[in-house]
Amino acid sequence: MTVEFNADLLVKYDTYGPRYTSYPTAVEFSGSFGEAEYRRELGQSNQLQTPLSLYFHIPFCKSLCFYCACAKIITHKQERSIPYLERIHTEIARQAELVDPNREVSQLHFGGGTPTFLHDEQLSALLWEISRNFTLAPPESREFSIEIDPRAVRKTTIPLLYELGFNRISLGVQDFDPKVQRAVNRIQSVEQTFAVIDAARAAGYRSTNVDLIYGLPYQTVESFSRTLDTILSKRPERLAIYNYAHMPDKVKAQKLINDDDLPSPETKLAILEMTVGRLQGAGYVYLGMDHFALPDDELTLAKHNGQLQRNFQGYSTYADTDLIGIGMTSIGKTNHSFSQNMRQEDDYFAAIDSGSLAIARGYQLSFDDRIRRDVIQSLMCQNEVVYETISARYGIDFFDYFYREMRQLAGMAMDNLVFINAHRVAVTPTGQLLLRNIAMVFDAYLHPTESQHQFSKVI
Repeated sequence: MTVEFNADLLVKYDTYGPRYTSYPTAVEFSGSFGEAEYRRELGQSNQLQTPLSLYFHIPFCKSLCFYCACAKIITHKQERSIPYLERIHTEIARQAELVDPNREVSQLHFGGGTPTFLHDEQLSALLWEISRNFTLAPPESREFSIEIDPRAVRKTTIPLLYELGFNRISLGVQDFDPKVQRAVNRIQSVEQTFAVIDAARAAGYRSTNVDLIYGLPYQTVESFSRTLDTILSKRPERLAIYNYAHMPDKVKAQKLINDDDLPSPETKLAILEMTVGRLQGAGYVYLGMDHFALPDDELTLAKHNGQLQRNFQGYSTYADTDLIGIGMTSIGKTNHSFSQNMRQEDDYFAAIDSGSLAIARGYQLSFDDRIRRDVIQSLMCQNEVVYETISARYGIDFFDYFYREMRQLAGMAMDNLVFINAHRVAVTPTGQLLLRNIAMVFDAYLHPTESQHQFSKVI
């Protein structure tokens, strides 16, 4: 579906809201959900024999990117990672003891931080521990991905990761403009970036994703257009174009960015319009929520086949997996629950050293949560909700259950964001850039007066 850009509607609906990598969102997680609840949910999910997804948080970075809101540890000392990895290895074994060995790991993701902060021997040892404790799916039926900082790779890194089983990489770029790079403290050359893409293609990786951010200091339509031209010359299989969320009260590093240097709302909209038009003109398909992919990419095919899913790592083709999070701050999804590990390294170490898992908080989904999660997932991934599907799956009457929500959607239909008939609600080309707003209609936990302090702007 081609996205139609309507600046007036984007301004009208530009509010604060979740990105819906989960529902309910992490704001609702509570300390009342702990290890006992997690063990119960994982035990129940073992009976379903669904595949597994593993997420590993590697928090180390050699320098601070001022825009970054991720959990990170800034250090130049390689040995700084050794105590952390020792606990990671312990947590791997401890989590694996709870998993039925017949369940295969079909998806694996290393995020951070900078996963390639680790040297080759550490990466190899980590993959060995994973393969020793978990049953890995055959290479042809798994997606193993890793986030790459092109400034933190060695000549051996990309070939080694491929040998270890990774078949997808995601590169942080953000912007190539030198003035923008200096303002956010991320100096990264085109040559460094392209060397990684070339190495990945030479090694045989399935696809490369490139992350860009619009709304950073000093960006203009012209400057960001030049960055796009540079990236498109390499034609990566996937692109993620994120809206910079400036929240200095919540993200300490962002205090180092001067508010006056940020582009105006009008400039941000113009950058977004240019970007969407440029990528669609270059043949990329808009998947939703800032993500684009080439027509033959697996994500695009999954969207066409109705199999696209969304989780804490973004869009995925693996719908029925439980997600086990390993490392500090990592979030998991098990059966009908979410869980999150300790946020601080000291607390994480103490939990692992005590013989426990490191779960700090989580959430047990109610029946209503599960229905609403399904509806929001359908909107975010397939851009439609079929009433009969939801009604049959949960034994409800969709119109009775969502009477108030359907009345609210009627106003969006008048603005041509959605199309409503007797069988379904579908997102229109005009509504594509406002998926978050449409999904928010079905969110039972949103508090408009609090959203500004909890979530980023939708545009």
